[in-house]
Amino acid sequence: MDVGFFTMNNDQSIAIDSLARELEDRGYESLWEGEHSHIPVRHETPYPGGGELPEAYTRMADPFVSLMAAGAAAPTLKLGTGVCLILERDLIATAKETATLDRLSNGRLILGVGCGWNVEELRNHLPDLRFTHRYGAMRERVAALKALWTQDEAEFHGTHVNFDPV
Repeated sequence: MDVGFFTMNNDQSIAIDSLARELEDRGYESLWEGEHSHIPVRHETPYPGGGELPEAYTRMADPFVSLMAAGAAAPTLKLGTGVCLILERDLIATAKETATLDRLSNGRLILGVGCGWNVEELRNHLPDLRFTHRYGAMRERVAALKALWTQDEAEFHGTHVNFDPV
C-alpha cells in the first residue's frame, strides 16, 4: 500500500523542503498540497467542514512553487495537488508550469484538479461564470490542458475556454 501526506503548506508549518525529506526518509510515496489563491475577507460561503474557516486556509503557499522545492529536496517522492483550483489560474500558464514541474521532477507530478467550494473566491477570478456551471468549465479546462500538453499546435474552442492555435 502506498501512503501520501497532505499539507496546508503555509508559513506556520514545517518548511516544505524539510517536510519532503522527512516524508521520503520515512517511506511515504507522495506529498500533496491544496490551493486557495486567496480567501475573501467577507464571504457568505460556509466552510464545508462546518464552523469557522481554519486560519491555515488564508495562508496557503503556491502549490507548484512549493512542490518544485519539495521535489528538489526529495528525489523519489511523488508530488501531488489535492487540489489545483484550475478555474482560478491562467490556463496556458498553468499548462506550462505543470509541464515544467513534471519534467524537472522526472515525471513525479500528479495533478489533482477541482473547482472549489468558495463562491466569492471563484467570483474574483471569473465574475461572469455562474457557480453552478463550474464543473462544466473545469471539464473544458482539463480537456484544453491535455491538448496543450500533447499537441504541437494546440487549439481549443468551447463554451468556457477558447484559444486559437498555440
